[in-house]
Amino acid sequence: MNEDAFNMAVRKFLKEVGVTSQREIERVVREHKVDGDKLKLSMTLTAEGTPLEHVVKTVIDLS
Repeated sequence: MNEDAFNMAVRKFLKEVGVTSQREIERVVREHKVDGDKLKLSMTLTAEGTPLEHVVKTVIDLS
């Protein structure tokens, strides 16, 4: 396995996830599709054919 190529592929994937996720979060907030003044977010990373299941959760205060 080429470590540099692997590292770049992972970084490219994470950049795409980050950019597209931010756009979607901003869209639902901008379109007032959030109940209340807190946005509870959860992101689950899985990899098909592996036991990987990494969950990240946070709450963003919108007030």
